Amino acid sequence: MADVNRGNRPLSPHLQIYRPQWTSMSSIVTRLTGNALIVAALMVVWWFIALATGPEAFARADGFVRSWFGDLVMFLSVWAVWYHLIFGVRHLIWDSGRMLDVEASERFAMGGVIASVLLTIFVVIVL
Repeated sequence: MADVNRGNRPLSPHLQIYRPQWTSMSSIVTRLTGNALIVAALMVVWWFIALATGPEAFARADGFVRSWFGDLVMFLSVWAVWYHLIFGVRHLIWDSGRMLDVEASERFAMGGVIASVLLTIFVVIVL
């Protein structure tokens, strides 16, 4: 039978002693970017529906999309697309049985963050 009297030890790694790893944080951010892209896609769909609805609805939607907040959402969406793509490729690499050791995964996570930022800057400057 398991010892239920563990004393003062925590039952699992406690937040005071837990050190986040690049791989775990990148996995969490990948999930967040996926959900954020759904919200951004809904904003674009709203813009298209407003375009088909009429000039008043389109003016309202277009004003929102072209506002500072809409610009921020679109800029962050560009970053989220690159980030999500890069870390989706990481999962395909992992599925092939490669790069499963901690050092390689940590290097890829650091490189993926840097690559997503650089690709976002490139897209914003060029387009």
